[in-house]
Amino acid sequence: MNTPVNKDQQKNFAEIAVPVPLRRTFTYRVPEEYRDDIKIGARVLVPFGKQLLTGYAVVFHSEPDAGIPVEEIKDIAELTDTEPLISDEILKLTQWTADYYAASWGEILKASLPAGINVSVEKKVSITEAGKKQSAADTPGKTIAAKVLAYLSENQAAPLGELAKKFGTGARREIPKLAKNGLVEITLEEKEEKARPKLRRVVRLLKTEDAKEGGKKLGPAQEKLIHSLAENNGEMPAVELIKAAEVSASVLKTLEKRGFLEITEEEVFRDPLSHATLPEITDIVLTGAQSGALQKIEAAIAAEKYHTFLLHGITGSGKTEIYIRAMRAALEQGRTAMMLVPEIALTPIFSRRLRAIFGDEVAILHSSLSVGERFDEWRRLKSGEARIAIGTRSAVFAPLGDLGVVVVDEEHDTSYRQHEMPFYHGRDVAIMRANMSNAVVILGSATPALESFYNAQKGKYEYLHLPDRIGNRPLAQAELVDMRDVFTEKGKDEIFSDQLLATIEETHALGEQSIILLNRRGYSSFILCRSCGESIKCPNCDITLTFHKRVNSLVCHYCNFRRRMPEKCPNCESQYLFYVGEGTEQLADILRDKFPQIRSARIDRDTISRRRLFEETILDFAAGEIDMLVGTQMLAKGHDFPNVTLVGVVSVDAGLGLPDFRSAERTFQLLTQVAGRAGRGDKPGRVLIQTFYPEHYALQYAQHQDYAGFYEEELAFRQRFGFPPFVSLASVLIHHSNYEYAWQTAQLVRNCLQLVNQEKKVIVLGPAPAPLARLKGEFRVQILLKSPNRKRLREVLDRALAEVQERHGDMRIVKVEIDPMNLM
Repeated sequence: MNTPVNKDQQKNFAEIAVPVPLRRTFTYRVPEEYRDDIKIGARVLVPFGKQLLTGYAVVFHSEPDAGIPVEEIKDIAELTDTEPLISDEILKLTQWTADYYAASWGEILKASLPAGINVSVEKKVSITEAGKKQSAADTPGKTIAAKVLAYLSENQAAPLGELAKKFGTGARREIPKLAKNGLVEITLEEKEEKARPKLRRVVRLLKTEDAKEGGKKLGPAQEKLIHSLAENNGEMPAVELIKAAEVSASVLKTLEKRGFLEITEEEVFRDPLSHATLPEITDIVLTGAQSGALQKIEAAIAAEKYHTFLLHGITGSGKTEIYIRAMRAALEQGRTAMMLVPEIALTPIFSRRLRAIFGDEVAILHSSLSVGERFDEWRRLKSGEARIAIGTRSAVFAPLGDLGVVVVDEEHDTSYRQHEMPFYHGRDVAIMRANMSNAVVILGSATPALESFYNAQKGKYEYLHLPDRIGNRPLAQAELVDMRDVFTEKGKDEIFSDQLLATIEETHALGEQSIILLNRRGYSSFILCRSCGESIKCPNCDITLTFHKRVNSLVCHYCNFRRRMPEKCPNCESQYLFYVGEGTEQLADILRDKFPQIRSARIDRDTISRRRLFEETILDFAAGEIDMLVGTQMLAKGHDFPNVTLVGVVSVDAGLGLPDFRSAERTFQLLTQVAGRAGRGDKPGRVLIQTFYPEHYALQYAQHQDYAGFYEEELAFRQRFGFPPFVSLASVLIHHSNYEYAWQTAQLVRNCLQLVNQEKKVIVLGPAPAPLARLKGEFRVQILLKSPNRKRLREVLDRALAEVQERHGDMRIVKVEIDPMNLM
């Protein structure tokens, strides 16, 4: 467990949380010169192994803990902050998060700060005089060492990473040898922080006399510039002034020298919405169900006590309006508000709407912002200039003070789960943050997570229901298209049924819009050789490479390995390569060919990487400038497009076949959510779902958007086979490039679990190869733990891991995930 925060000790020694995958803090000596200035939550540079890392001061001691030899304790190398960036509230929240999820406190603290804010350190290699002499005597370019010395002779010094990139990974092995022989020196140097305040030059007018000044009259260009400045109250940004006066920058410099102007620098915040067109805000009359739900939420906010609501509203029932009014209620009390959304895809429209209502009090936090934009938005929240944060998962750590309400929209979505270290679930951390702040939580969804609905049924959350759409609009009519019949009729597999193609054409003829969903990006799922039967696999992962036509490359969707599309089979050199399966890129191409008159666009992970293009596409579709969107699951969430009357779903069966107990729930949620995009305006909607398995209960309930029916059947399945919410679950994943080493470590973990689990209060499954047995060059062995008692599960797990450490097991290759959302 992590060390508790303590502020009352003398500052001779400090516990530092370091962002490494170890569940402990490290003791460092505080140098005399830092003791008056260092505070809890401050960032420091500390020596860790052979490198310097940014750590976070969490506890002070007058004496180190017993058992730690004083002579082995290293000094803090540098104090980065005199005023800590991390507040007491965030420190406690990150400590809870690290403890609950068995994660590194340092890694969670790092994740709580905006990208680019931490000082990083790099190794720099410089050549010595002896090295220069050796280089002059070497045969040019014969060995890696000779190449490195020759390069350094010309450049004097270079970062180690640059040398490794230029001369290959062998340079990393050779350079330490060169240093040992005195031919080069290796030093640690701070790299500049990426995120810095943005400054702009501002010009102020000091005098306007046109008379001689030092024997010279003002020239025409100078008079023109002064006139422009005077017309703008004597103060303008330099760039705008030069543009307005249509003069060169030299005119500005001359007038500054002559004393007519003063030029200063001032900070300016980068605004992600500076070029955004904000929507018009109209008064909305709430329905009876909305009013009833809002009254309960506002009463809870006024009471200033922790309370969690599950707002279960069918698609189009007006949940967003409740969110906005709840945030307004918190602000009117002088408190702050937070809104989490699962995908970056939802932020363009939500953030514009919030900005139109609340103005500059809204700040946006998500990974697609530039480093500078995110840094500035984070600082606006910390300073109190902005009082509403909207963002994705990591925005749960936004530096808001006196939090009044937390909204988690689409609370069921798995995007709230961090699927790499440090593991945490944004929704559950948000609930704990509200608990610590005496704030209200609103968990909103049309398809609540099974665990959330179960908690509401048990009284842990207060249940609020919005059973009807705004204006009593009917839900879209959904229909399952049996692709087995299509295969029988056509005698071959077809991507689109005639029914879906005809309905797309009819929809366009009526001037209405459509959405086509396939939850698989790329052009083709994989490439198969018809001669030898081989598929082209990723060299690092146990999966096939996906073909992306636009870049003519095969791509691994797990490790991002890329290679050019081969002209021949790499195995038998046959030219008969066959494209198997389809992705959104292929769908978009086929539909463009079939319907050239329909303006279409594609939305998936490949297009979202270009933020401006992605936002423009969503906004153009909302404005009716695009007729059809083709994309993945990100199209299913939260969007409100009144003119969409058709949703077509292609190939939902792959999701049902995944070896994960949540596969049926995810399929039901995806279909229900995407069906909710149709018929949100005055026109009725229609949903066509193509499937080879129309009898599956998840599809049957999704067709009728029957959440209650699905919940009862899925809950019975979970209870019968012992899955959440009836048990707590933990995953222990052992990963290494050497399979035998990974397997031996997994066996050690299993043995330690058996040792501390004598009473068999926890079910231990495995070790066994994970469903994805090799990823990113590493073999993966999985152990699952199940127990109806969460506390007992953690006791067994923590004791077992401590025993693994006692036996010198390699904890670096052991990943622990509490409440895992993905068992692949």
